[in-house]
Amino acid sequence: QVQLVESGGGLVQAGDSLRLSCAASGRNLNWYTMGWFRQVPGKEREFVGAILWSGGSAYYADSVKGRFTMSRDSAVSRLYLQMNTLKPEDTAVYYCAADKFGGPTMKAADYDYWGQGTQVSVSS
Repeated sequence: QVQLVESGGGLVQAGDSLRLSCAASGRNLNWYTMGWFRQVPGKEREFVGAILWSGGSAYYADSVKGRFTMSRDSAVSRLYLQMNTLKPEDTAVYYCAADKFGGPTMKAADYDYWGQGTQVSVSS
């Protein structure tokens, strides 16, 4: 069982930066792939990025590549999403997710655990 709690969302202007944090608790986090997704009302949850908790490169959606960066701090069991050069189309609820024993995947259905989400709003 893994518990995930996101924080760091807010209202910013286009071009600004924001860092989201996901506090992860549970055993054997090294068994998990960690992902960030986002969702706007009326649309399906969209993949943002994924990274193995145990290390390695992150994978990103084309829409955020070069602007967003995932990282994790194992010492404090936190996953981060650094978002730079934000655009109005980045407005969404952002979710942290964990996939046990899976490799990096873009499919929301592959993830076993989800946080409650944090709202990011970017004004033009």
